[in-house]
This record gives sequence, structure tokens and C-alpha cells, in this order.
Amino acid sequence: MKQPSTPDLSTRLIHHEYTPPQGFHAPQPAVHKASTVIFPNVAAMRAREWKDKSSYTYGLHGTPTTYQLEERLATLEGGLQCLLVPSGLAAISTVSLALLRQGDEVLIPDNAYGPNKALAEVELRHYGIRHRIYDPLDPADLASKITDATRLVWLEAPGSVTLEFPDLVEQVRICRARGVATVLDNTWGAGLAFAPFDLLGHGAGAEGALGVDVSVHALTKYPSGGGDVLMGSITTRDEGLHLRIKLTHMRLGLGVGANDVEAVLRALPSMALRYHAHDAAARDLAQWMGLQPAVAQVLHPALPGSPGHAQWKALCGAANGGQGAAAGLFSVVIDARHSQAQVDAFCDGLRLFKLGYSWGGPMSLVVPYDLPSMRTGATAHLRPGTVVRFSVGLEAVDDLRADLAQAMHQAFGTA
Repeated sequence: MKQPSTPDLSTRLIHHEYTPPQGFHAPQPAVHKASTVIFPNVAAMRAREWKDKSSYTYGLHGTPTTYQLEERLATLEGGLQCLLVPSGLAAISTVSLALLRQGDEVLIPDNAYGPNKALAEVELRHYGIRHRIYDPLDPADLASKITDATRLVWLEAPGSVTLEFPDLVEQVRICRARGVATVLDNTWGAGLAFAPFDLLGHGAGAEGALGVDVSVHALTKYPSGGGDVLMGSITTRDEGLHLRIKLTHMRLGLGVGANDVEAVLRALPSMALRYHAHDAAARDLAQWMGLQPAVAQVLHPALPGSPGHAQWKALCGAANGGQGAAAGLFSVVIDARHSQAQVDAFCDGLRLFKLGYSWGGPMSLVVPYDLPSMRTGATAHLRPGTVVRFSVGLEAVDDLRADLAQAMHQAFGTA
């Protein structure tokens, strides 16, 4: 009988018999990259279940690396289950597609993240799903707009760009009483400013606890912290709700890259330190901007007089050792006596604050907004003028203040 020949070198490299010893531990988790997952036999292939993280079936359904980040994020937000998606907007669209059907209605706050409203206006409408806009500062308006067709209410705390802080507790109570699911965009709160699944502090899951049904989070911001990763998460506490979203997630074929997951895992331990540093710097600069003649109004939830400040204090005031927590964003309204050209010149004149979207990274950013094109309802709580949003990074506060002063002097003749 002919003896089997030695396999070719290429075959031996692919099917190499060496396996590293067990028991290796280090501060950072290992990075597992896989599309194909190898099964020991057919019985195992048929028996494995991908829905509950008890095993592995295919890279798209999870690896040890993605499972670890999902579990840590669930802990961060007080949830029990978490899914990773390619961006914050992907988290929003996945939830809406999972929970809404033809003939349903979704309610969205007027100050919601713009792409969420655009999704409803175009894509969801194509599927026969209606949407209505409600006033985030008026719980009665939300209550009046819930109908028998309403299946989902989006919440933001605070709102996008203008940073109004709603009465989140009352909004959730209203929706719970009507049996309507609530989804919070918790990117600003990040699991650090307040607990989305335990708004009253009773303990998530405890009797009398009050919380949202789903929390979505743009991990692009504070969890990654570097301005170099796009990723989102969807966190829940209800197994049935999680499974509905997970099945849609699977059917849409949503996955994230292992190297991006590694970057978020590496940044997560420092997130609280970074978040509070951003917060402290933003409050300092926001207060200083409020003293400038060109500024008609400062929008920052932690500052008295900002829309929804009392609601922020009630929900977030006990965080961070009693100092409260408020992220690193603030906006200002440049007085209407100044032209758009002057506002643009102010933004262009900044040297450390760079023109760019997003936030939560080390570099400070600025964006001027055309607010009338973004809102449908009343904005009586806002002074006349042009809204400019700042994302405060990790630069020295004195340097950022000097940058604001020189740009204001150039554009408005004041500092």
C-alpha cells in the first residue's frame, strides 16, 4: 500500500497543529477575527445556538471579542442585553425597523438627532409607517399625540444641538401608561450622567423601577474617545424585546470590525475620567461665553436658565459625587444683530476648535447651524440669533478660552 505523501507546505501552514497553551491573561482582551467559525463535528454544528451567546456559529453573530464589549456596555447602561452595530445611526434604524410595521406610528421629539427624523420622513414612510413630531419640553403635547397606532416613542436627553433637557421621567410614565415602547438616544448621557433603565433610583428591575425600554448609544463618541471609530449599540433589559431586535439585526447582516471593537474595549476603562474632564471644561467655557456681549443665550443643561435645567438637576445632579454630569457639549445663540457672515467668520477664525461634526474626542469642534431648517415647532425658549455648537475636547481650558476670545474679537469686535 502506498504511504501517504507529506502534505505540501501551504497545506501544512493552513492546518498547522500547534495550539497555544491556555491560561494567558492580560489587561486587554484578545482580538478574535473571524467570518468562519470551525465546528468539531456535525452534531455540534447543528446544536449550537447563536441567539443567547452560549456558543459561536459565524463571525457576524459574534466572537469572544464582540461578546465582551456587548457585556461591558450592558453593564455601563444598566441593561441585560446589548447588540453592536456599525454606527449610532445604524442603532436607530435597526430599532425602528425591528419594532415598527406598516400602519404603525412613531413619535419623535422636535429636537431629535436630524438623521433620525430624516429616516422617518423618507425610509419609514416608504414602508407605510407614519411619524409625528412632539414638543420635548411639554409632556402634555406628547400625551396628546399618542394614538392607538403609536408603537414607538423616541426620547433624547438632552435634545440635539439646542440641548433642551426634557422631563424624561414623566415622558416614560406617559408612554408606559399607554403601553407604548420607549427608545432613548443615550449618547450624551453615556451611561454616566443617569441610569436609563433606573430613572428613579430604585434599582433596575426592582419593583417600582421606571426606565426606558431600549437605549441606543453612538459608541463613536465617548466610549471610543478618539474620533476614529464608527460604532453603535442597542441595549435592553427585556429578553423578548432584545430577541425581536436581534433577529432584525441578523437579517440586515449588521456587523462590526474586530479592530474597532478592540479600540472601544481599550478606551472604555478611561471613559468616566474623560467624560468628566470634558464636562468640567465645557461648563467653564459655557459660563465664560455667557458673559460675552455677542452671545444672546448659552444652552447647557447644567447651567441655570438653560431650557430644562431643573429636569437635568433632578435626574443628573447627584452624579459625579454630587457635581452632576453633563458631557462636553454646549451651544450658544449669537445675537441676531450679528450677520451670518460674522458668525461664519467667528467659526473660521477659531484655531483650536476645528470645524467638524461629531463629538467626544480629544479635539475641540465647532459647528454653526441653520436652526429654522431643523425644527418644525415653536422655539420660543430660544433667543433670536444663530446657534453655534461646541464640543469641548481635552485641550487646556485656558488655551481654548483664549482661542474663543481672539475669534470673537476678530468677528464681533468684542472679547
